[in-house]
Amino acid sequence: MRELVEVIAKSLVENPDEVVVTETESGGEVFIELKVAPGDMGKVIGRQGRIAKAIRAVVKAASSKSDKKVVVEII
Repeated sequence: MRELVEVIAKSLVENPDEVVVTETESGGEVFIELKVAPGDMGKVIGRQGRIAKAIRAVVKAASSKSDKKVVVEII
């Protein structure tokens, strides 16, 4: 899942070198943290959070085969 979020985020931002994605597993949940440059934050979140919701929906669909809940946090 980390690679999926990283590819999506790098295609959206102007500074792809500053995209950092970390994945942490705790119990039955997987936490994915996405960090981008402050100037690119708006591009990743989108108007009224639409792009952030879309990223979360794609990750949820991709993780549907596993029994783990995936949480994407944008920092």
